[in-house]
Amino acid sequence: MTRLHRLQAMVALTVATASLPTLLAPPPLAADQQKPAEQTLIRPSQVRALPGQLDDLLMVNDNNPELITGEGILVSTFPQAPGLNVALNGRFDLFSHHVYAGQPEQLDSTLWLAVVAKPSGDTPVKLRLLDGSTSLSQATRKGQTASPFLPLPALMAESGTALSSGPGSKVAGDLLRGEIARELPREWHIEPGSVTPLLVLPIPVAGLDPLLNGRNLQLRLQSSGPVHIATLAAYGNGEKTPGPQTWSKLLKTGKHSPKEHQPTPRGARGRMVYSRVSGVQIGSTWKATLVDPGSDSLNVADAPISWPISSLERGELQTGQIQTAELKAFDEGTAWAAHGNYGVEYDLTLPLRNQGSEQRTVAIALESPNKTGSGNGQLVFSSSNSGPVMFRGPIEVTGLDGQEGRPSGRRRFHLVLRRGQEGPELGQITLKPGQSRSVRVRLVYPADATPPQVLSLRPVKQSTGASADRP
Repeated sequence: MTRLHRLQAMVALTVATASLPTLLAPPPLAADQQKPAEQTLIRPSQVRALPGQLDDLLMVNDNNPELITGEGILVSTFPQAPGLNVALNGRFDLFSHHVYAGQPEQLDSTLWLAVVAKPSGDTPVKLRLLDGSTSLSQATRKGQTASPFLPLPALMAESGTALSSGPGSKVAGDLLRGEIARELPREWHIEPGSVTPLLVLPIPVAGLDPLLNGRNLQLRLQSSGPVHIATLAAYGNGEKTPGPQTWSKLLKTGKHSPKEHQPTPRGARGRMVYSRVSGVQIGSTWKATLVDPGSDSLNVADAPISWPISSLERGELQTGQIQTAELKAFDEGTAWAAHGNYGVEYDLTLPLRNQGSEQRTVAIALESPNKTGSGNGQLVFSSSNSGPVMFRGPIEVTGLDGQEGRPSGRRRFHLVLRRGQEGPELGQITLKPGQSRSVRVRLVYPADATPPQVLSLRPVKQSTGASADRP
């Protein structure tokens, strides 16, 4: 039996046994060993639409297929079929996220991921990397940037050492810190008339058990003229990097790497299949100031308040707001929207003000409520934090309470949130009557996340005898 057949058999057995009667289930626990039943926790809270909107910067979104099972074009903006015929000029971004599980009967195969470019006209183009990073899940060679999926706690504060769990978490953190992975050049000179490889990066599985690796790549680019971009996948010859001719030939064949599941058509009823994106989306950054309606500040007495992050179709928490980036162009058979807003930076400012006569303290948190039931004055959580991970990545906050009552500078945290989990406090803000403070929250929505989340401003119970004169 081949490795592929064994894998298929395991999957078939898993599916088959899922519907067998309870005689296959383990014996019930004794009364004193039974786990407490999971309970639904309902927390009253305003749930407001997030102010602002996505900018109009174009981002090449390369995430379909996520699991690459064959060579071919992943996404192409070239004019030739199956390209999307989109020229990218000036500022634009690229988001790419893929997984590779090896080939049957080959334990040491490497999949190569290439980003290639060609000017759309007859003039050379200079392409500069403004910001960006890349990471594997697992390194198999010295010098490879990698971030294994470590079992981190729900909240960890960074104290000089970058924290990450998984390649999406790693790259999002690098972007927040302005760090660039060693594998990435800072600029390229692209001559017209031929396809130029910008990057050729491996996704190796040699020595891994199971044979599974992933790579996340994000680039923020500036071009001196219009260019066409494509991402391609090829096996190459062992560990030998495929040459430029490999990528030119692959692009000319017009063959796509096999796509994943079909998405639910827009407007269709019934079960929603979100699928993944292979296209060019409109929007790279969501920048906003969170204030009360008709005001230039946010009254801390209004807390608790929550704002959706990466809200989507059938996941807008009854706000009526779909934050999903629209697509300028996309491949047939892939999602019609970048549902997760993966790679999008959220840059949010909260101009807090205490308009009352007593000192007040509020806390900032990122949370992952249940989609069902949340909204319309409440958020729904689970008493158990044993569900699937819904958010795994970094967040940066500026303006929290620091030492001696002074606002702190930038502080970064790494979060691991499970479905229905109330987020741990990232920090508190204490304001005397009439006092104001601006708090800034930044995050790059990581590949290892499932939307939506909420950014929450929560009241903190005041200790007995709290005084407006207390620092």
